[in-house]
Amino acid sequence: MAALFGKRLRRSAMTTAVAAAAVAALSASQAPGLTDTQNGRQSTADATPSPGDSATGNSPYYTDLPPLNSPTAPPSTGPGSPAGTGTGVNEAGIPATVLDAYKKAEAELAATKPGCNLPWQLLAAIGKVESGQARGGNVDANGTTLKPILGPVLDGNGFARITDTDNGAYDGDTTHDRAVGPMQFIPSTWEWSGRDGNGDGKKDPNNIYDAALAAGHYLCRGDRDLSQSGGLHAAILSYNHSQEYLNTVLRWLEFYRKGTHEVPDGTGVQPGGRSDDGPSSSPSPSSSPNSPGTTSPSPGTSKPPKSPKPGGSPGSDPSKPGGGGSTSPAPPTPTETVARIEDAGTGTLAATAGDAFAERVAVRTENAAGKGVGTVKVKLTVVGDTDLTFSGGFKSVTVVTDSTGKATAPPLRAGEDTGEFTVRATVVDRKLPGLDYTATVSARQADALTRVGDTELTCEAGGQFADPVQVRATYKGDAADGVATTATLIKSKDDATENDKGPYFKDADGKAIRTLKGLKTDGDGRLQLPRIYADDATGTFLLRVGTTGGATLTIELKVTAAGATATPSASPSAT
Repeated sequence: MAALFGKRLRRSAMTTAVAAAAVAALSASQAPGLTDTQNGRQSTADATPSPGDSATGNSPYYTDLPPLNSPTAPPSTGPGSPAGTGTGVNEAGIPATVLDAYKKAEAELAATKPGCNLPWQLLAAIGKVESGQARGGNVDANGTTLKPILGPVLDGNGFARITDTDNGAYDGDTTHDRAVGPMQFIPSTWEWSGRDGNGDGKKDPNNIYDAALAAGHYLCRGDRDLSQSGGLHAAILSYNHSQEYLNTVLRWLEFYRKGTHEVPDGTGVQPGGRSDDGPSSSPSPSSSPNSPGTTSPSPGTSKPPKSPKPGGSPGSDPSKPGGGGSTSPAPPTPTETVARIEDAGTGTLAATAGDAFAERVAVRTENAAGKGVGTVKVKLTVVGDTDLTFSGGFKSVTVVTDSTGKATAPPLRAGEDTGEFTVRATVVDRKLPGLDYTATVSARQADALTRVGDTELTCEAGGQFADPVQVRATYKGDAADGVATTATLIKSKDDATENDKGPYFKDADGKAIRTLKGLKTDGDGRLQLPRIYADDATGTFLLRVGTTGGATLTIELKVTAAGATATPSASPSAT
């Protein structure tokens, strides 16, 4: 079994290039009335939907709450390990395949919609309240639930009334709809939001890989930024329009952010309480609700008597944080303990226009005692009007600190604007002084110039050169594209001032000019100069081409008297 888990987890390390290709093909299936601002379009719907517009049809959900204390992982958390006894360890364990699906969905959204800042812990929180992590991880090796997970019939009897939209294809009901699968999508929502998360060519709401990826895209609709509380709350409410639902998901989100671990499939803790206080499925006579391999409670079936919630006591109200069994004030969140944000070894931020920066911004959040604080969100913003961005073209990104308090931003990428620019790091939801970094973008450079072709450049006085002058710029042997270049007809090798006679270019008005500025090499480092003309002066003249970075090339131009035979000129020389 351990080998199977290892193989499955390695599958989640597929390159984001494959993920991006899959999402590109699926992006056309956006929800009606919604468009994607990441693709240059604007949203036509509010971030918070009406009560009738939700992923689940506002179906019932599980109301169990996490323990008040932070989770503590057991000594061994690999597949097949015995259950731990640490604080909150059982609740913090997530079945291996389910956890893999959440993390894979996060990675794909990070590559395709980095501005959304979707954390996998949010998917875990929603998966917990919707299906108890796919009934404690009762899924096969491909991530499909061993038995269908169906919500109650949405016939208007205590729930929304949604008549059949899929002819029973997903939920088996040809009269009304029911929420389906581990993330509890109603058929009409799955029809446009469904995704193929495991690459098998199908979009199955009963598959945790498909459902988790679909949930991620659903939460990231429009221009939502889930690192901001407003965007996060709107996304959760769009899934199930209930303040109690929002509160429950946020509690699990914070709990999972404090720490979690993998447990074998089929051994996850299964919830009992539901928002409608309705029946849940009864376990088999020989097992208990939380036993490995048992069928967990699912909406719409019978349920056993409620047990006290973690952190609560018998008779406590499960709808209140901690089960209502504690009157102690809630401990401060990690963000609330942050006293300052410091640099964490960021190197010199410098790059050439159009290139990625070799160094990345690294920060550390600390408490008043100087100790690093983990699970803190840090926002990094490129300040001002510049085309400098983070990877993916975003002017701001949000990262989360690790257990040491450190967080590293995605790579910066220089645009065409050159100069010094500011990148600012701030702690999200905490009013503290920010930390500014200077990012320097230098003009593109070339260290060598060569002429393309070896035909002698000659013409008669008063005529024009038949062959164009073309050069190629390189930098450390590679093509130097977009390099600023200047071409000047000079007096001599030792006098680079502009000549007042001999060959010339023409400006837009047809007037003679002998210096061209603002030229740039193409993608292959090449540059073809405009046509060159000759006045009445005869002899050998020099054209000097120079680039940013100091590369120069001197080319000889031969002008003969009208009707005379041109003598061979010397080869171009680099200086």
